[in-house]
Amino acid sequence: MIEIYHNPRCSKSRAGLKYVQERTEDYSIIEYLKNPLDVEEIKLLLMKLNFKPHDLVRTQEAIYKSDYKGKNFTDEEWIKLMIENPKLIKRPIVVKGNKAIWGVPVETLSVLF
Repeated sequence: MIEIYHNPRCSKSRAGLKYVQERTEDYSIIEYLKNPLDVEEIKLLLMKLNFKPHDLVRTQEAIYKSDYKGKNFTDEEWIKLMIENPKLIKRPIVVKGNKAIWGVPVETLSVLF
């Protein structure tokens, strides 16, 4: 089973979903803006991605630029900020078992198939 953390308003996320749909019917979509992630879910994603919390942050988001750019936060603080502002989470993220890939560019997802 493939899971895709998806924002339907994002073109890169839509491209990632299309890529998954063209390769399997066994997937589920997690719209994390509608159903925000909790601390444990983010930590599990980070482990599967092999990312530090700041690596998962979308630094081009307006809220990042206005409120967080250039500031130093602990890993726990970054996780809290992503929970409070789920738009800060990079997308799409595709998970298969214990492996997750940030799907930008979409071709990086090939390792899961």
